[in-house]
Amino acid sequence: MNAAEKQPFSVCFSGHRPEKLPDGSMLRMLLSLLFREIENAVRAGAETFYTGCAPGIDLWAADMVILLRNKYPSLRLICVLPYEKHGKRLRGDVRYHYQTVLRAADGIVTVVQDYSRSCYRMRNQYMIAHSQQLIAVVTDMRSGTGQTIRLAEAAGLTARIVSMEAAAAQRTYAHEYLKF
Repeated sequence: MNAAEKQPFSVCFSGHRPEKLPDGSMLRMLLSLLFREIENAVRAGAETFYTGCAPGIDLWAADMVILLRNKYPSLRLICVLPYEKHGKRLRGDVRYHYQTVLRAADGIVTVVQDYSRSCYRMRNQYMIAHSQQLIAVVTDMRSGTGQTIRLAEAAGLTARIVSMEAAAAQRTYAHEYLKF
């Protein structure tokens, strides 16, 4: 199948918040692997990306899609908020980052109006229902990210997993995105 025959598809992201991730060079290695997975998906025909807009992997993956738009202008970024006031408690740099991603998005979907215990799971289910592939960064399968991976696999999505083991085994950055 040549480039003109590729069927466009959608991808959603899942991953931990910063406090559940390593820092320093190990984080940079994880993010370089994430960038490689996103760019590989684009080369395979991905055009629409869904992010849940949580601090950490969700927002960093959104940044990568925004950056890749320079090379692939047909890419679309959809922010899927679990509830209407999601992000209101964020402060400082994290709030600025969140708002910057929302402004750069091609669309914003709010799953429910008010917070509930199930709103994050409902957000994840929405993203899975609208995607054919999941790209996830996971350090603990007994987490919301692990749950999302299991939901995606049960729904028949292709799951591309970036793990700590993969990052630790990597000797060089998978992509120049964060090489410093």
